[in-house]
Amino acid sequence: MKVGFVGLGNMGNPMATNLVKAGHQLTVHDLRREAATNLLEMGAEWADTPRDCVPGSEVVFTSLPAPRDVEAVVLGENGILEGAAAGDVYMDLSTNSPTMIRRIHDVCAEQGVNVLDSPVSGGVYGAAAATLAVMVGGDEAIFNRMKPTLDAIGSHVVYCGPIGNGMVCKICNNTLGMGIGVLMTEVLTLGVKAGVDLAVLADVIANSSGGNRRLVEKFPRYLFKGNFEPGFATALAAKDVRLGTDLAREYGMPMELANLVDQKHVEALHRGWGPEDSDAVSKLQEEKAGIQLRLPEA
Repeated sequence: MKVGFVGLGNMGNPMATNLVKAGHQLTVHDLRREAATNLLEMGAEWADTPRDCVPGSEVVFTSLPAPRDVEAVVLGENGILEGAAAGDVYMDLSTNSPTMIRRIHDVCAEQGVNVLDSPVSGGVYGAAAATLAVMVGGDEAIFNRMKPTLDAIGSHVVYCGPIGNGMVCKICNNTLGMGIGVLMTEVLTLGVKAGVDLAVLADVIANSSGGNRRLVEKFPRYLFKGNFEPGFATALAAKDVRLGTDLAREYGMPMELANLVDQKHVEALHRGWGPEDSDAVSKLQEEKAGIQLRLPEA
């Protein structure tokens, strides 16, 4: 399949790489041409603008940091919509606002362009290994047509319902994931402060009712090593949690705990940790507890 791909960052590049490996012919664009170097070496073609990714492509993907970036790339000057024709398919792999993607869907529908939201979860490791969870909202018939392509980037591709539902699922997932990270740091510093070895404590929790993937898969790669190289940047985590609390306000939903998690991420941003991995939020609790959650290298 001929595929357009806009946004070749920490997540976009490995997803695009797996699409090339799966035999798809890619036309790619990023603000930085050097971000596409490996893909161009693999046979992908370069486009000077998002618009130039569209002609001849059976689907165009975006993987971008924030809703405003998606809006500009799709609806702005030299954007995807300018190059699209009736029947074309556009899918957003970003973590976006459900309200934003629904508005983009409605604008594109006026030209007969099909829009699906398809955010992904699994981090850079999942993106590289093609084991992402992909949550898709939009027309189910188009989803079924595009699923074989999505299978090249993810091992769990799910149809979530009408447009925007993929984003709702992703926002709920990320808000919970970031909240688990905050609470895990609190209980781990408590246990260590009270005299339990961190490795023992982490093992017990991982194999008990408190076990979770962040403790088993994420912390050992980042927090427990003192490694805060992204990964999934704190700035993006903060954006996703804020999307969750904003969505709650839009629907008049109380989200007391999520708002606390939101404020933890705001504080981390004020500390200048936005470019660091999302585990950097744990440093706030480490400082207060006087405990560093680090394990020796095996």
